[in-house]
Amino acid sequence: MADKCSEGLLNGAVPGEQGKQEKSVKRGNWGNQIEFVLTSVGYAVGLGNVWRFPYLCYRNGGGAFMFPYFIMLVFCGIPLFFMELSFGQFASQGCLGVWRVSPMFKGVGYGMMVVSTYIGIYYNVVICIAFYYFFVSMTHVLPWTYCSNPWNTPDCVGVLDGNLSSRAALNITQLLNTTQKRTSPSEEYWRYWGWDQGWRRYVLNLSDDIGNLGEVRLPLLGCLGVSWVVVFLCLIKGVKSSGKVVYFTATFPYVVLTILFVRGITLEGAVTGIMYYLTPQWDKILNAKVWGDAASQIFYSLGCAWGGLITMASYNKFNNNCYRDSIIISITNCATSVYAGFVIFSILGFMANHLGVDVSKVADHGPGLAFVAYPEALTLLPISPLWSVLFFFMLILLGLGTQFCLLETLVTAIVDEVGNEWIIRKKTFVTLGVAVAGFLLGVPLTTQAGIYWLLLMDNYAASFSLVVISCIMCVAIMYIYGHRNYFKDIEMMLGFPPPFFFQICWRFISPAIIFFILVFTVIQYRPISYNEYVYPTWAISIGFLMALSSVICIPIYAIYKVCRSEGDTLLERLKNATKASKDWGPALPEHRSGRYAPVFSPSTESHLEVQPLQPEKGQNEAAAASPVQGSNGSAHSQDSRL
Repeated sequence: MADKCSEGLLNGAVPGEQGKQEKSVKRGNWGNQIEFVLTSVGYAVGLGNVWRFPYLCYRNGGGAFMFPYFIMLVFCGIPLFFMELSFGQFASQGCLGVWRVSPMFKGVGYGMMVVSTYIGIYYNVVICIAFYYFFVSMTHVLPWTYCSNPWNTPDCVGVLDGNLSSRAALNITQLLNTTQKRTSPSEEYWRYWGWDQGWRRYVLNLSDDIGNLGEVRLPLLGCLGVSWVVVFLCLIKGVKSSGKVVYFTATFPYVVLTILFVRGITLEGAVTGIMYYLTPQWDKILNAKVWGDAASQIFYSLGCAWGGLITMASYNKFNNNCYRDSIIISITNCATSVYAGFVIFSILGFMANHLGVDVSKVADHGPGLAFVAYPEALTLLPISPLWSVLFFFMLILLGLGTQFCLLETLVTAIVDEVGNEWIIRKKTFVTLGVAVAGFLLGVPLTTQAGIYWLLLMDNYAASFSLVVISCIMCVAIMYIYGHRNYFKDIEMMLGFPPPFFFQICWRFISPAIIFFILVFTVIQYRPISYNEYVYPTWAISIGFLMALSSVICIPIYAIYKVCRSEGDTLLERLKNATKASKDWGPALPEHRSGRYAPVFSPSTESHLEVQPLQPEKGQNEAAAASPVQGSNGSAHSQDSRL
């Protein structure tokens, strides 16, 4: 009994109030605040920080790109991050449950679930490819070092093939650049190239069309299974188990980045690569595309509108300072992107120096950087398998940190929505079911046409739909629920209202920037292609359907809710559908104060007034009553009049 009482105190429960403790323990909480911060950092810091930001930076003016990047961070990134954290923490609900604030907009939560499902499917396929490269790097010589392998073509030119002097290598490179495209061993190892010649490559064994799935690549399928097993085991007990795992998965990538950075800056040509990365081109600041890229990168990098931030914050204690956390996590995410740029371009500068070409000739982004350009550069280093193992292990950890939150978002939404005792006890089986479904849906992405589908999902499933979802969320909270109500909620939770700067950003600046991102995305739209392959019209149509499948949830559920709401006229139904439900507010009774305080019914009040008619019993109870020590250290006694 004493153990149970002490456990209740640790969870913020008052002795004797067993119901409060049980409700908090049932859903689960972070073991401590460090677990939440590390999990959120792991969620925000993903593969895009390594393979997208450095490329955007050098393409959009180098150091000059930092100016619009940090402007967008301050006026859009951090405010939206704080909004989602405070939203989930106040209600202690996932991306579906929080919409008790305005039930008509619950479709926004369903849209977040659809987006997280798409991302979770293809993101784990990228992780499985990193697993594959991680395993094959455990050898004396990396398999993509030379052009003497069975899968290489006559056009292959490796930087270490033969006994070429640097001058001879330079001449061959210049000749190839003027006559035909140079194909490296790492490029041919990665993908299928020149299908008209009948060649077959190693990792992807790429087919000639997105509709030609071909065979399942068994090595990738096995690695996909390994990836999903790792994710499931880390989430087997929800945030209690994942909160312990992130101590390693969220911190060790920084160790690897530092090791690669120290090794990179000691190489010849590294300074050239870093200067190419940082040298400001101030004339590009006047280009609207630069600002659009900066806003888009901030928005997508922080994981806004995925539902993950709301979900992770829902496991916080009610009075946690999420304002402080949002600033720390957002700045850490952006600083990691900048730091990763030094790591990437120091190695690429070394490779460009070795080949005698400009850095732009070897720079790439996305899978091309992670699985072609950087692995090729690693072959030039002494003990190259060691550096390759470290690099791909870092990619695995960066991917897993995001994947944990994507899976937990779906599981939490399902469990919170059903909400009964049985599904809470069986949450592990829900996690297993979602993981198995994710694995099966990811199998087509391990076929010979898998990379086409992966890039299609990446470009359409989580692009402009996220912008629409985020914009509607801002409007629903600030203008439907009401900014004054939301500011009072935050003040009740944190003890102080949101700073005036954030109030202005939430109401005006951030929605305007989100709208700018949407317009920019539409204007800059180009049909997707993969190197020389142009996607057919039917495939692009599927991409648009995937994008619309998440957005369409919003109007469909809104119509459904309005039709089911009470009211004689359409206006009355709209008012009832948008009005906060009765169970909106803090989840635990001890936090429901002020306008969320429970109201006693007349029958309860009459029952309370009858108690003094038994004076002897009342006196005995009053004498037996003793002060009770609360979790906040204050003492209070029972009301003797009862």
